[in-house]
Amino acid sequence: MLTHPSIVLTLRRHHLFSQLPENVFEQVCGLAMLKRLPCQATLMYQGDPAKRFFLLVSGQIKLYRLNGEGQENLVEIIQPGQTFAEALLFSQARLYPVSGTALKDSVLVSIEGHHYRKALEDQPKVCLAILASMSVHLHLRLRDIDTLTMASASRRVISFLLQERHPVTGQIVLQVSKRLVASKLGIQPETFSRILHRLVECGLIQMQRRNISILAEKDLAAFQ
Repeated sequence: MLTHPSIVLTLRRHHLFSQLPENVFEQVCGLAMLKRLPCQATLMYQGDPAKRFFLLVSGQIKLYRLNGEGQENLVEIIQPGQTFAEALLFSQARLYPVSGTALKDSVLVSIEGHHYRKALEDQPKVCLAILASMSVHLHLRLRDIDTLTMASASRRVISFLLQERHPVTGQIVLQVSKRLVASKLGIQPETFSRILHRLVECGLIQMQRRNISILAEKDLAAFQ
């Protein structure tokens, strides 16, 4: 049962729970569990029965798939305040399509999927909010697919930088290691580093550890 006041409030403010009547929300909290996951511990494995979904309170969770050769393909990095695996509530999928591992010491709320789905039967506003959330995730996945289908590794990196930049400052702060970013882009870590250094040498970006500044956006977008 979830009782920690600040975490209950965090859950209540999330759009998947904010529209629930108080009695229904209390029932959901009654079946929710607080889970602490140390760094590098695995929350779920690809192919495990999908019975629960999660809200990340603190830390960082890596979602990934293993291909036929056992290589890891990064799907998404979950940040605090985000939920994940909720799409399975409305699909015929019975198994998790990804694995989830903590990149930092993490705290999560684990919610029983079947009970939550039953609670939604008379809550059309919540259902619409969930559909909106799924639509956002779908567009993000389509964007990732577009990036991965680009022929050149350089174009993948440049597209990533332009998508991740702050709209005002042009700054990019890598939230994960370069190795994980390279995995998401479908390239080797050495290739990712080499391309970044080439962009620095051309005066298009500036780097300081995980902080990247775009110096010439139009030239970067046109770079081949």
